[in-house]
Amino acid sequence: MSASEKAKAKTEQTVRKVEKEVGRAVGNERVAAEGESKEAKGDLRGAKEKGKDALKD
Repeated sequence: MSASEKAKAKTEQTVRKVEKEVGRAVGNERVAAEGESKEAKGDLRGAKEKGKDALKD
């Protein structure tokens, strides 16, 4: 996994996790759901990069 892609994935996961928790804390379900879906996108980005690494080896 390239360092920049790994950093993007981790940043996206962290930011969206915070967004999800803030949405839950203030009772805004839309923000919480949006954060959760975008957090999943970060998880997928990480999985994609790990798959690419596995194919290189």
